[in-house]
Amino acid sequence: MNSISAQLKSSIRTVPDFPKKGISFKDITPVFLDPVLNKAVVEELAEKVAALKVDVIVGIDSRGFLIGNSLAIHLGLPFALARKKGKLPYEVVTESYELEYGTDCLQLHTDAIKKGDRVLIHDDLLATGGTAACTARLINQLGGKVVASSFIVELTFLKGRSKLDAQSGNIISLVTYD
Repeated sequence: MNSISAQLKSSIRTVPDFPKKGISFKDITPVFLDPVLNKAVVEELAEKVAALKVDVIVGIDSRGFLIGNSLAIHLGLPFALARKKGKLPYEVVTESYELEYGTDCLQLHTDAIKKGDRVLIHDDLLATGGTAACTARLINQLGGKVVASSFIVELTFLKGRSKLDAQSGNIISLVTYD
């Protein structure tokens, strides 16, 4: 276990039965209370992403915005928002998806991705892969190419990677839970 992974495991708390009974929620908010760890997360992801020649980072609503935007700033890249339906004010493309405890849909502004853009998707957590796969479909609709997906946490037992392998196969996660 590398240093960042160990630090994250000691900081992330598990909240039982949230958002519903039977779910063990991995709460990353303690990471944001530790500015040194928060910065280390951004720097670690930046190091892993730098060689990918990414044009745009897309953060997934809402915790994907926190590190995703910081990562974009760190790398000097544009940052786009994949938001829940009805939250974006301009023309959008829309996709629906299933997640471990229900269904939802995401939207992306039509001008967020240009044809041929190389895109990194970022979210806080990879569980079943439904949200990231939905975001990848939005990016594809706009003519972009997903080159990687990054996450702070990956729940490997939910096999979310399998939904993302078809997009790029390049999945970055800083800490895993089996």
